[in-house]
Amino acid sequence: MRTITSQIETWPVRGVFRISRDSKTEIDVVTIEVIDGTNIGRGECRPYTRYNETPKSVVAAIASLKSQLENGLERSELGQLLPPGAARNAIDCALWDLESKKSGLPVWELAHLPPPQPLITAYTLSVDTPENVGLEAKKQSSRPLLKLKLSGNNDLQCVAATRANAPDSRIIVDANEAWTTHDYAILTPELARLGVEMIEQPFPAEADSCLATLPRLLPVCADESCHDCQSLHRLVGLYDVVNIKLDKTGGLTEALRLKTLAAELGFEIMVGCMVGTSLAIAPAILLAQGARYVDLDGPLLLARDRIPGVRYEGSQIFPMES
Repeated sequence: MRTITSQIETWPVRGVFRISRDSKTEIDVVTIEVIDGTNIGRGECRPYTRYNETPKSVVAAIASLKSQLENGLERSELGQLLPPGAARNAIDCALWDLESKKSGLPVWELAHLPPPQPLITAYTLSVDTPENVGLEAKKQSSRPLLKLKLSGNNDLQCVAATRANAPDSRIIVDANEAWTTHDYAILTPELARLGVEMIEQPFPAEADSCLATLPRLLPVCADESCHDCQSLHRLVGLYDVVNIKLDKTGGLTEALRLKTLAAELGFEIMVGCMVGTSLAIAPAILLAQGARYVDLDGPLLLARDRIPGVRYEGSQIFPMES
């Protein structure tokens, strides 16, 4: 019989991390351990208020399945018991990890994936004044890909400051649902002129149908609008790229299905993350193989990470040793 434990952990952010909705100096994650004899499967998730999640609600959701998990609940059953989201992600990834430990096989092999290779991740510049964004862009100007968080205020000036201070970096931007159609009309031509490659989630998820008729000067990526396979078909004709995150899909199992279906429907793939530790990033590296955009810089945005953690060399991220 298995033993199940879960807990809330608080991790300090490096400085302040700001997006259009809020700012953080620390983040709360929920971790779970599924213990079966000498084998321990671990998973981490980041409860997110945008999706009506709190650390306590996620711990409660995990606790609701405690007896089933102790008695051998399998990954294939999770989708009928929990909705997509953080709690299911932590459990799903812990069960993958446990299966790997028990079988002696790496998760990528269990999932019938090719051996994972190192990837180049975006590095995120959070919302700030144009002057501060420019200073941070200069510090990070050796990175190949910068992701700039926008808020609907001074966005063009922030992008211009980034381009001026990181002239050789590729740039993508993320509005986190902060724009209006007026913002889109005014900003998109200027962003294209500044060499921005892609715009992530310009409009609120409930108001993104306008994308069907707006001019498309740059590819547009769905983040808050894209969760699992069920959410995907509505996005055809609205978005060019979908951002797949384990905390949205409810784990690696559904994320792999979503990646396959999205490619079949003609979407480019982005694999992203919430700010979190290497425990959350390790399975996402497997998902991110072959993605058009990789945004797995969560541990880089923390003041410290787990030990041992995912290895980063600049913006290159390496798969965890099995």
